[in-house]
Amino acid sequence: MSLLIRNATILTMNDACDIVEGDVLVREGRIVAVGEVPDIRPERVIDAGGGYLLPGFVQTHVHLCQTIFRGYADDLALLDWLRTRIWPLEAAHTPASLAASARLAATELLLGGTTTVLTMETVHDTDAVFEAIEPTGLRAVVGKCLMDADDLAPSRLIEETSRAIDESLAIAARWHGRAHGRLHAAFAPRFAVSCSEELLEAVAALSAERGLLVHTHASENRDEVALIQARTGRANVQYLADMGLATGRLCVAHCVWVTEAEQALLAERDVKVLHCPGSNLKLGSGLAPVAEMRARGISVSLGADGAACNNHLDMFDEMRLAALVQSVRRGPGSLTARDAVWMATREGARALGLSAQIGSIEPGKQADLIVVEGDRLHQAPGGDPYATIVYAARSTDVRTTIVDGEVLVDEFVPTRVDPLEIARLARHEAVRLAARAGI
Repeated sequence: MSLLIRNATILTMNDACDIVEGDVLVREGRIVAVGEVPDIRPERVIDAGGGYLLPGFVQTHVHLCQTIFRGYADDLALLDWLRTRIWPLEAAHTPASLAASARLAATELLLGGTTTVLTMETVHDTDAVFEAIEPTGLRAVVGKCLMDADDLAPSRLIEETSRAIDESLAIAARWHGRAHGRLHAAFAPRFAVSCSEELLEAVAALSAERGLLVHTHASENRDEVALIQARTGRANVQYLADMGLATGRLCVAHCVWVTEAEQALLAERDVKVLHCPGSNLKLGSGLAPVAEMRARGISVSLGADGAACNNHLDMFDEMRLAALVQSVRRGPGSLTARDAVWMATREGARALGLSAQIGSIEPGKQADLIVVEGDRLHQAPGGDPYATIVYAARSTDVRTTIVDGEVLVDEFVPTRVDPLEIARLARHEAVRLAARAGI
């Protein structure tokens, strides 16, 4: 269909970060014109009412499968959090509970203006996640979690190396490029603590052969860093590089405790860093050196991580926290509001290799767009649009969410799903899941 969004303050996030007052025309899922549009009669008109029109947010690190763990795994440090809560819960997942968790997450994300995610799921039943999110309209890159070497993890989460690899390849064959290119597959070794050298080297080789992203965690927590140093004699990122993983396809969540030498390596190899300030603060992991990494030219994008350690999937929270944390570390202005919006849009698209398709409002790109109300009391008077979005706006201000030109949230209401029913099913499955996990 053709769609005209009128009367908007358009944060284009193009190379010049132009802000345009005007309209955007969409036809057959793509942006046709920005600012002044042809005099045509579209099939639908949305009046933004002077509000803000932005590219849909791109969250580059989430765990859809953990959304129904929300409230079950609080106030713990990373390794204890994993071993006493997250891994037992993941091991107890069924296809039904995974689907309920993924649908809950997708609905929350779309309502809050996130249109694309890179997500690491659990070890088993990843097809259930793909099947659950395909009807929601969310754009996603999904990875089956890979774990083959951790004595402290439940047995259901530890696979034989060849079986883990074979299943990842089978998932990619089934899902990569599905839903008219909206769904993709990635390799997702959890982190060096729970992966053998054989597994990491195999993933590196297959990523190069197939061109698939690799999504992992590294240097999130000092205990994790010390464990890898003791086990391998190397720093975490250096160890991943020695396994052949440090390429432009590698997406590494956190990088809180990276040395200067590791930062230089990340920059040289074009490794993508996925910053999750809310999760890092809640788990007490630390304050990532984002300003320094960006100054080196490292791609740093944003994600909420999982609802088990955040507890929101809210990009407005992550943008605000990202800027505030760097103000504490390096002084006000070391990460500006405009920088934060760039990280939430353009940099996210770059991390996922989707810069040609999404991340900015420009003719020819996919119409992944959000309309944010601009007249809320908590935004007034709203002099600088970037500051208003990052420091004042809230996820509940998102009035419209569009993916591939389809309106998925219309006047604050999801168009494809019933959010009350999704929440009801998620609560039902969460109770049964916690009982199976003994939590």
